[in-house]
Amino acid sequence: MKLVFKLTFFLFALVTFSEKSTSLTKYQIKKICKKEIRELTCIKNLLEKKSDLQKGKYIEIKVIPYKR
Repeated sequence: MKLVFKLTFFLFALVTFSEKSTSLTKYQIKKICKKEIRELTCIKNLLEKKSDLQKGKYIEIKVIPYKR
């Protein structure tokens, strides 16, 4: 019984966390870049990174600090 519970929990966790690694949609990209000074450049860069990510290339991601 414990084995079934552990296996079920493991599969649930695997499915839940695997969906978080998807790339951004165009709407999310526009929403992020709306705050930037050069909005079109930001959109272009993020779309290029998205296509590289989908092709399987490594990309460098800038971390934006959370402000309350």
